[in-house]
Amino acid sequence: MGNILAQEKPKRTVSERLVTALRQYAEPLPPPEQQQAFGQFFSRFGDAQVVLLGEATHGTSEFYNARAAITRQLIEHHGFTVAAVEADWPDAARIDGYVRHHEKRPRRGEGFVRFPTWMWRNAELLAFADWMRGHNEARPDRTKVSFHGLDVYSLSESIHSVLTYLDKVDPKEAVLARRRYGCLTPWQYEPAKYGRAVVRGERQGCEQKAIEQLHTLLDKRLGYLANDGEAWFDAAQNARIVREAERYYRAIYQGGASSWNLRDRHMFSTLQAVIAHRGVGTKAVVWAHNSHIGDASATAMGWNGEFNIGQLCRVAYGDDAVLIGFGTDTGTVAAASDWGADMQVKTIRPARPDSYEHAFRLTGLARTLTDWRGRTRQSLAHILREPLLERAIGVVYRPETELLSHYFEAVLADQFDAYVWFERTKAVTPLGHERPLGAPETYPFGL
Repeated sequence: MGNILAQEKPKRTVSERLVTALRQYAEPLPPPEQQQAFGQFFSRFGDAQVVLLGEATHGTSEFYNARAAITRQLIEHHGFTVAAVEADWPDAARIDGYVRHHEKRPRRGEGFVRFPTWMWRNAELLAFADWMRGHNEARPDRTKVSFHGLDVYSLSESIHSVLTYLDKVDPKEAVLARRRYGCLTPWQYEPAKYGRAVVRGERQGCEQKAIEQLHTLLDKRLGYLANDGEAWFDAAQNARIVREAERYYRAIYQGGASSWNLRDRHMFSTLQAVIAHRGVGTKAVVWAHNSHIGDASATAMGWNGEFNIGQLCRVAYGDDAVLIGFGTDTGTVAAASDWGADMQVKTIRPARPDSYEHAFRLTGLARTLTDWRGRTRQSLAHILREPLLERAIGVVYRPETELLSHYFEAVLADQFDAYVWFERTKAVTPLGHERPLGAPETYPFGL
């Protein structure tokens, strides 16, 4: 059945006028390894407050290198001071401590050990983190670039972080916090089982306890802030994650769009909290999958009731939010065959003939930036409103059922403001458990 679905005949074809328009407006790009030359093409987006950079897979080297080059340009020349990524807050806090020369924050063991480890434990991110550390070295704290995770999965580590913080600043409150979180701690390593048990009525939920602990941290913030405002903010964010993770793991068993929407709402609210914490005028770059940063209302996701961080940013920031998608045709990708399985370097199938990726391939251009903002490009935007399929490869890639597993319908002109195209790409370079040769002793994943 899967092979039949993968080979199903296209329902529509890419129009010649679309290919012609893409050839006319697409701007050839240098390789992203030429970071300064590559990044200069993206200075046009420097006036925005939030620039969201996508990826069509979670395991493509060019996407990481391109986003690093763009982010460097925005940091060095346009005053951006926040990099926020689709990763767990405690893991990203390790990198944040490294790049801002701060003390490490509470964590047990190494960072980025939850599947999929290669998504952030890779050589491409390490190189970017090293650059950020060097950039920040001589700068005052208020102008240093920070690195933050937006995701909601870190129930266990977030509980640990809150308790460790309270042990230091308020031991009496730490005792009460352990009692509140005692409802969740038996499930912290298998939170999905907790969600299933609550939804099935097999046990009482812990939502109220998680809310109480967050409110306590917020109510006492004036006293805690006097000691260390950065540490309090980290603890408060972790308390928010505990509250949202409790809801999320119940929502995944309730069906519908609720779990996706809860997750993306949390990522958006975390981004807003970071921007507010860094102060007036803060500008941020977001790294996440296309399915999160492209406006969901222009895709089959939105038509089925889901929204995402890109859509929420457009509502909140208007033209001060820029959404940039990324795509590829063929090459290799780091991905697993099933959730929790080992990573493999897989070959990406050529894009379907009824997809936007196929249209970009027909231009014959290897690397391009296509920007359809502004009055002079309205004809291109109009043509890009022809609905076509779009490919999304996450941490799992199943080429044998590619149509069913990885394609959805979209309207590109409304989903993004611009699009970065790579005709052929290669897999990201994962890091093993050992420190790479030449990396500093305090490199982010070993702090």
